[in-house]
Amino acid sequence: MNKKNKPKYNNLIFSSFTCFFLLASCVSTKKTLNSRLTSEGLNNSFHGLVVVDAKTEKEVFNHNGDKYFTPASNTKIVTLYSAIKLLPKNIPTLIYVVQNDTLFIKGTGDPSWLHPYLMDSTAVKWLKNQNTIALYTNNHNEDRFGPGWAWEDYDTYFSPEKTTLPLYGNVVTISNSDSLGLKVSPSFFKNQTEIKEAPFKRDELGNHFYIDPTEKDTLEVPFITSDSLMQHLLSSVLDKDIALTDHFPSGEQQILFGMETDSILKRMLLKSDNFLAEQLLLTASSTLSDTLSTKTAINFMLDNHLGDLDQQPRWVDGSGLSRYNLFTPRSFVQILQKLYAEVPEERLFNLIPMWGPDSTVETWEDATTEPFLLAKSGSVGNNYNLSGYIKTKSGKLLIFSFMNNHFRVPSIEIRRNMYETLKGLYENY
Repeated sequence: MNKKNKPKYNNLIFSSFTCFFLLASCVSTKKTLNSRLTSEGLNNSFHGLVVVDAKTEKEVFNHNGDKYFTPASNTKIVTLYSAIKLLPKNIPTLIYVVQNDTLFIKGTGDPSWLHPYLMDSTAVKWLKNQNTIALYTNNHNEDRFGPGWAWEDYDTYFSPEKTTLPLYGNVVTISNSDSLGLKVSPSFFKNQTEIKEAPFKRDELGNHFYIDPTEKDTLEVPFITSDSLMQHLLSSVLDKDIALTDHFPSGEQQILFGMETDSILKRMLLKSDNFLAEQLLLTASSTLSDTLSTKTAINFMLDNHLGDLDQQPRWVDGSGLSRYNLFTPRSFVQILQKLYAEVPEERLFNLIPMWGPDSTVETWEDATTEPFLLAKSGSVGNNYNLSGYIKTKSGKLLIFSFMNNHFRVPSIEIRRNMYETLKGLYENY
């Protein structure tokens, strides 16, 4: 053999072996994933998994990727993308116009006002320094609940009503202990709260609340909202009279900005907070129209930033509470690809929570494995989905959406199967 040709010959052999091993690895990966998705516990239910290499955008695996699933709280990934595209660094918290000696104000939907966890008081502090204040509340076309929400959830912590100017997270926080007795926030509702065993935590049609005498946890119970209640609560916290007005002046509108939007987004994803998700989508709509509307924000995103999805979703709310929502695994992967391409990695991976062997975690729980999963889960009866990013042991980044609908086995079995499947990708890809 000519010595000049020997290096080229060796390179050819090396390339051939590399291609062979990569192909063998790919075949092995697909075989393993297929076996996971056809295991006995999944026979009578519906499952989809799409995996894409983030750098090369090459599809690694696709099973039912173009089929529609009920996404549950995976919908919050789309709300995250909408907020990132439409909202500034600090959330618009209040819109106002000064006319003569009166400050006219209207809400943007910002959920952080006196929120039990976020506790933002930016607008409250600013309003305390103002004189005559008139509150306008008719800048929306929303129902108090989203389409397809379950009516019987009216007293559950995850189903507060939507409003233009929410206060205290639109929930009453109630606790009862031997040492401190009954504590209620806002205190306005204390006289309407009973220590009593009851089938629900609030009357269906009235703001009358109940806490069981044996209850040791702090309850968060949605209250029925109204313009007059909002007026009263705001007046109480400002310690001044607030007038309700049926018109908003046509002068130049100013915006007061509140806390950093990312702080709200991070809380929304970590706790899968439905209230924050719904209100963020309303606030996003305030950047598009004078009328707050979830549908306005959704239609704008579908027509513009999400117009190129392979399968257009049916998307009706910000939280995923509605079973009317329909998304494909491929759509979620494409949205996650957009997020990865458009948002600095440090910011993005600070927002999206870790997901462990059983659920979303703040501290990694698998002692034998380095943290490798950043993902948003979504669950509603007989459905469990997970979409996000896998940082593999070899240093690659995978984008995935793993959707499971209509199963009758315990959800813990689904979650553990999902974790072992994704862990296999982490170890072998």
